Amino acid sequence: MGGSPWEELGAPADRWAGCPPDLEGRCDALRHIRVCDLSGQLAGAGATRLLAAFGAQVIRVEDPTNQGGWDVVRGGPPYLDERRGIEFGAGFNNHNPEKLGVTLNLRTARGRELLERLIAVSDVVTENFAGGVFARMGFPYERLRELNPSIVYVSNSGFGTSGPYRDFRTWGPIVQAMSGLTFTSGLPGQPPAGWGYSYMDHMGAYTMAIAVLAALWHRDRTGEGQAVDVCTVEAGIALTGTDILERHLGGRPPRPPGTVHANRDPQMAPHGIYPARGEDRWIALACRDDDDWRRLAAEIGQPWARETMLGSAAARLTGQDALDELLGAWTAGFDAEQLAARLLAAGVPASPVRSAAERIDGPRPATPDWGLWPTVAHSRIGPARVEGLPVHLSETDWSLRRGAPCLGEHNQFVFGQLLGVDDADLADLAAAGVL
Repeated sequence: MGGSPWEELGAPADRWAGCPPDLEGRCDALRHIRVCDLSGQLAGAGATRLLAAFGAQVIRVEDPTNQGGWDVVRGGPPYLDERRGIEFGAGFNNHNPEKLGVTLNLRTARGRELLERLIAVSDVVTENFAGGVFARMGFPYERLRELNPSIVYVSNSGFGTSGPYRDFRTWGPIVQAMSGLTFTSGLPGQPPAGWGYSYMDHMGAYTMAIAVLAALWHRDRTGEGQAVDVCTVEAGIALTGTDILERHLGGRPPRPPGTVHANRDPQMAPHGIYPARGEDRWIALACRDDDDWRRLAAEIGQPWARETMLGSAAARLTGQDALDELLGAWTAGFDAEQLAARLLAAGVPASPVRSAAERIDGPRPATPDWGLWPTVAHSRIGPARVEGLPVHLSETDWSLRRGAPCLGEHNQFVFGQLLGVDDADLADLAAAGVL
């Protein structure tokens, strides 16, 4: 079989060819892809992080005039040690390993010209500004196509680039609220609790990464680029499918007043998180059916657990509040690890609720052989662990070994070696505030 139409157009087989070994991507899967990445935070940076882990050459473009401050996690908490500054944000290092970093002042004509040259030799352009911002900066999709007819352009924003909300700006928690996810989570008598600080930033990143790969597949088959519009609110709505079905087909709202409990299951009781001995210690347990309940009742061994009426799932579901109170008072007297082991031995589904530190470094770490926490080498921070990817490929597995780029760390390589700007010109550009 012959190569793809894109290969016949003369696309280089390896975007890393000729680069210094310490900068080279280590995975072969996407090493023919170069990404001009203007995204940040997590919704955008998280997507290009996945591409970089699989070998794509991701060149992150930042603004030198505000010291990369558009990305609020660059120098923000959490920190790994006592050092502070734009290079020491642990979240930024976690979101951007394996990427190259350059600076460009796009308020200047020369800065925009250099960005145009970078786009011309890239396969993908990514950004997660509010809808329409990149076009107002002088880079609408039509201009990108003039620079590079096969370019894949990806815009990732809260409300997308069309529709009545396109000009609004969002963060992950706003996306969660607007998509309905926040409303579905809460405790009885309490306001909606949400799904964690930036859950939809993560989901938006995954959605964006899939969209990039789909567009590249089309490009590799046809030579044609395209514009990709990622709307994270719609990605959130896609996660509410069961609630939408229940509301429209069964007439049941997702959160009837006073009845929602985040831990409960409509068919299992008990089913929840219960206190254990010690401060902020908890155990999760569930009874899938009446047999599970009989086994749990035998372990409890108290008169209330032997009541005949509790032998029926229907009765337990009806009286969950009272049952949870009694069960919680019982579990609170035990060590979570020991009680979970005892219940599992008896055939009752149970698990201690472990903190993040316990799951990573404790005596029973989560999937210890999966390499979920690789150590990368950052030029200023030093060795630091970051999140890995929860997937492994037998032939083209991901690799994370180089930490996030410092501000403008790879200007010399990208503008000098890749774009051919000589050293004297680079020095003048830096002195003029373009780099």
